[in-house]
This record gives sequence, C-alpha cells and structure tokens, in this order.
Amino acid sequence: MNFPYRFITIEGCIGAGKTSFATRLAADFNGRLILEQFEENDFLPKFYKNPERYAFPLELSFLAARFKQFKDNVLNPDLFSDFLISDYIFPKSLIFSRKTLQDDEYRLYKNLFQIIDSNLPRPDIILYLHLPPEKLKENIVRRGRGYEQDISLDYLENIQKSYFEYFHEQPSLRVVVADTSNLDFVANEEHYRFLVSLLTQEYKPGITVVPPFSTL
Repeated sequence: MNFPYRFITIEGCIGAGKTSFATRLAADFNGRLILEQFEENDFLPKFYKNPERYAFPLELSFLAARFKQFKDNVLNPDLFSDFLISDYIFPKSLIFSRKTLQDDEYRLYKNLFQIIDSNLPRPDIILYLHLPPEKLKENIVRRGRGYEQDISLDYLENIQKSYFEYFHEQPSLRVVVADTSNLDFVANEEHYRFLVSLLTQEYKPGITVVPPFSTL
C-alpha cells in the first residue's frame, strides 16, 4: 500500500493509543519510526506530583529532547524507508506548555520554542485519534504506569482542548480527526485497517473530521 504522504504523524491526548498504532503502521509498511522518549524524562513523575514546581523544567527538558530527536531523524532521511512516521508533533511542546506553565513562564518558553521550531519541517498529515477524557483515563489506568495514575479528567480535557486550539491556529496543517471511541485498533484488524485507509486519501489543509467507523 502506498501513502500519498512522506511524513505522517499520529497524535492524540495521553492514552489515545498513538504509539501502538504508529508502531504497527511503521512495521507493516516500512516506515521509519520516531517515538517520543517520555519514559526517560526524570521530571515527569515529579510533575504529576507537583505540577507548579516542575512544569517549567519538565517542558524545557521535553523541548530539548524532542528537538534532538527530530534533528537526528527528520532532518536526516533514511533512504531505506518508504516514509517517516512519528507519534507526536514537535509543537506538542507548545500545546502542553500553554496549559501547564504560568503566563510569564509561557512567554519565555514560547520565545525559545519559536527559535527552535523555525528549523523543523511540518508533517504532511496528522491523524488525530480522538477519545473523550473518560476513555483516555480508562486506558491510562489499564496500562498501569504508576506516575500517570493521578492524572485528572480536567487535565486531559484541557490538553485535548489545547490540541484543537493549536490546530485551528495553524490552517496550513492537514489534520484528520478520527473518533476512536468504539474502535479497538490493537485487537481488531478491521478497526486497524479502517484507520490505515484514512492515510491513503488526499485531504485539503485544515481540519477534517471523518465519519465514525461503521460495519454497514
């Protein structure tokens, strides 16, 4: 199967299943995979326990790590892969920080982000896996990462809102939103193939909300 896009990003809020889908997609179709290395961030468990104290160093550490990963991978194409796929967009740093930082911290952070971001390409398409906060929370509890268990529904709702605020501010991005509330794309092959099929289609820039999966 050929995709009309060279750089594909799978996005979604915490617990949406981004990594699971991106990993299989890369394996099935010879894509070069970029996965966010969040488990290596020592500030993350501290942030969930004390957000006000650790939000700024957390976001700075993520910004540095994401930039290095994108510089090493996105700016250095792999001739043996058919396309590039990541489980996050680089502006995720800005999307999260606008909800986690104080106003003065955010202004400084945004200035740093814009300097770094100007050197990086945007994905050709973003597939956003949309789930309501309650479903996200269920997935978070199920996967059992200890430091995530105190994440609140309000926090998930705010982060999801921040994603769409950003998408609306960037009309040149090609964003496809798929409601995955009734999908199990890890265990159900038909559900997985449905999401794959979305990436074979051409879309105009802007936000496209696709109809829910149906067996009819």
